[in-house]
Amino acid sequence: MNRRLFLAVLPAALAAGCGFQLRRTAGIPFKSLYLDAPGGSAVAQRLRSLLTANRKTRLVTVPGEAEALLKLTQEVRSKRILSLSGAGRVTEYRLGLTLSYSIVGPDERVLAEPESLELNRDMTYDDSQLLAKGAEEQLLYRDMEDSAARRILRRLQALGGDT
Repeated sequence: MNRRLFLAVLPAALAAGCGFQLRRTAGIPFKSLYLDAPGGSAVAQRLRSLLTANRKTRLVTVPGEAEALLKLTQEVRSKRILSLSGAGRVTEYRLGLTLSYSIVGPDERVLAEPESLELNRDMTYDDSQLLAKGAEEQLLYRDMEDSAARRILRRLQALGGDT
């Protein structure tokens, strides 16, 4: 019985002892942030939820009240044929998400140079699985949007060491 308890507690003790921590949004150097994004931007929605979970940074509705402005200027989805079968049917697609953003101060002073993110995912395709492949496509786009939001958040965190 003691051996089982020891084997159950050992991995938890090792993980705690090595400094392992779950990923979180701590360390954003701004107390208030204004998010300027096109309407319906999925990346902006994801950023809002990540920033709302962070109790140290408050999202404001008026740009003048913010210490920094995060401007999402472009968010474009793309879908290209990657390969065709011998019969001329699509067998793979390349899905893409292109996003541009910049971070400026309330006085329009550039805090972070404008950056463009380009994310791609490849997807196999089969006409006989139309509904499943449609769901997979939406899942891959959502994954790219989450990845873009996390990258922007890490850039915001990096500004803490730059300022």
